[in-house]
Amino acid sequence: MKRKPPQVDPVQDAPRTSAPRRSAAGLPAVAHSLRVAQRQMGTRRTALTLLRVNQADGFDCPGCAWPDPKRRHTAEFCENGAKAVADEATLRRVTPAFFAEHPVSELARRSGYWLGQQGRLTRPMYLAEGSDHYEPIDWERALDIVAEELRALDSPDEALFYTSGRTSNEAAFLYQLFARSFGTNNLPDCSNLCHESSGAALTETLGVGKGSVLLEDLHRADLIIVAGQNPGTNHPRMLSALEKAKKGGARIITVNPLPEAGLERFDNPQSLRGLTGGGTRLTDLFLQIRLGGDQALFRELCRRVLAAEGGVDEDFVREHTHGFEEFAAAARAVDPDEVLRATGLDPADIDRAAELVLASERTVVCWAMGLTQHRHAVPTIREIVNLLLLRGAVGRPGAGVCPVRGHSNVQGDRTMGIVEKPAAALLDALEKEFGVPMPREHGLDVVNAIRALRDGKAKVFFAMGGNFVAASPDTEVTEAAMRRARLTVHVSTKLNRSHCVTGARALILPTLGRTERDVQASGEQFVTVEDSMGIVHASRGRLAPASDHLLSEPAIVCRLARRVLGADHPVPWEEFEADYAAIRDRIARVVPGFEDFNARVAHPGGFALPHAPRDERRFPTATGKANFTAAPLEWPRVPPGRLLLQTLRSHDQYNTTIHGLDDRYRGIEGGRRVVFVHPDDAAGLGLPDGSYADLTSEWEDGRERTAPGFRVVHYPTARGCAAAYFPETNVLVPLDATDAVSNTPASKSVVIRLTPTEGPRPASGK
Repeated sequence: MKRKPPQVDPVQDAPRTSAPRRSAAGLPAVAHSLRVAQRQMGTRRTALTLLRVNQADGFDCPGCAWPDPKRRHTAEFCENGAKAVADEATLRRVTPAFFAEHPVSELARRSGYWLGQQGRLTRPMYLAEGSDHYEPIDWERALDIVAEELRALDSPDEALFYTSGRTSNEAAFLYQLFARSFGTNNLPDCSNLCHESSGAALTETLGVGKGSVLLEDLHRADLIIVAGQNPGTNHPRMLSALEKAKKGGARIITVNPLPEAGLERFDNPQSLRGLTGGGTRLTDLFLQIRLGGDQALFRELCRRVLAAEGGVDEDFVREHTHGFEEFAAAARAVDPDEVLRATGLDPADIDRAAELVLASERTVVCWAMGLTQHRHAVPTIREIVNLLLLRGAVGRPGAGVCPVRGHSNVQGDRTMGIVEKPAAALLDALEKEFGVPMPREHGLDVVNAIRALRDGKAKVFFAMGGNFVAASPDTEVTEAAMRRARLTVHVSTKLNRSHCVTGARALILPTLGRTERDVQASGEQFVTVEDSMGIVHASRGRLAPASDHLLSEPAIVCRLARRVLGADHPVPWEEFEADYAAIRDRIARVVPGFEDFNARVAHPGGFALPHAPRDERRFPTATGKANFTAAPLEWPRVPPGRLLLQTLRSHDQYNTTIHGLDDRYRGIEGGRRVVFVHPDDAAGLGLPDGSYADLTSEWEDGRERTAPGFRVVHYPTARGCAAAYFPETNVLVPLDATDAVSNTPASKSVVIRLTPTEGPRPASGK
């Protein structure tokens, strides 16, 4: 039975509040998961679908990239994973009749939550120039329109090929091969918005831009530092790994401006004890750091290690590292008073953190976007590496770096070549394999792609998944830039805001989801993904497709490539569409670590990609060793009467997909336009709890960016700091406020002022 989607956009701007929770998961998470799943899918479909999530013969959850344990539970999913699956496997449908009823101008005023709740897209849709309604179009004509626009460009570099991290390895490999065969490296990716800083820092210091630990290393660690991350909402299955580590004797330090329920106590829903409220306390030491103070904290911990007798693993430093003397001089010179100003921490807490570091032989540091989205993000992550190198904690079981990715294959996309600055070795391998010349000039990342659209230098925007408009910074600038394009194309499963902010012409191309069966000319297919720890495994959907008019992502790329590049092109696009095993055979010959791909991925659980620092203590850097760095100490300064804002997710949210209007762990119900402010800061600004304010960011360009009508919630965040949900506050993030190395938007350190206002504003698309 098809579920009728909501047709009324609820009022979202008058939320109710209660005290934040002190524990995560447990019976409430189970109940909420099932309630959401049944509402979207019905009882039978819920059971059939959820029991296949993250199973060896099932499909990879689209909700995050956390790795699967070797021994899997029957219900190997979390609350937010269940919501992500239900969102895709919903019985609700968006048909041509929906678009006939709702003009684009109306859809643009709807909230992202409302758009997503309408259901799965079922037909290719076309927005003609000057029209206000999408109309159905057949696949042949839709792909012809894209091909015509691409061939009409003055240069291939006037096209942008964006990728979301949900794209499979097979689709990503084909997509980058098509873009490069067309003649451009313009492959902006969602990594540019999240973990680009991690990749840049780790490549420079360790030689591999990925984490160096496996799941078993967390279980074996003495000390786990979780910095700038909220696993309870963003990677809930990580809590099980932390619980197992804790039971094995590990200590956990949490470094975050906000207290998060999941890191206080975890009520494991896979155990009777967890279901009855007898959870595990995870955090041993909570360092409630000021936003952007992490580099200073890790630099101070390095200073303490250098000063402690036996603190430095001298054999490791001598044999495996470069640049120690310059780094050590910078670390010894750090001013402890500046560290206290930058971090806002109590000296006794820093003392305790240093004690735990020095007592640990096996230390893992985990982080996410709380560290990667600052103007000094790359130096901060380098400082984490410095600390681990001092202790010899890279290439040792139970120790290493652990950047925790979001999208389920965002890391795999990069491995497959979705990168705007490709290594020469990749281009050489592609040319050798396919006999097609590859472009050598670097392409555009997300921020530079927006600039190119804004300046009229890019004219066609093609997105393989994602919600580019809502995910990107500086919303007004981004939307104006998109509207300058000649053609915008989105390969999507669900309706989102990017479909409402279009170029002169627009196409929506509906695709299969992870949960759905993919049958091509050679039979039923499967795809592969790479998790956050470099494990590659298969993903097989089992549900019937939401519509007979859906194509898989590989099929879309192959059919478009044949139209654009010609039937006599050396790449066998038709063969690739018919049989994904043929794609994997070519990946095996092009991408290191994928040798004998088809045979190895057939093994339940897949296989681990090689990682030289972890496996061999070999560091493929420019110096041939792991590199210490000695960057100047940086932290954001905020003028009096202003606060430092971080954008973040609610618990009912996955990236820009809004599953609901609650944030249960933070005590928010029925709305999203809230700003969390410490009671003392709010009192100093004359903002009572429950009052309303407009948020205005201040940036060196002098232009004011305002997000109106936010309810002020007095909350125990770090002093001088505030927090609010994205994408509603992306409008406040200046396009040019980025890390100097990675060009990642600084969404976690936005200087704002709060101006009192009358009350809630009407719900809107922004």
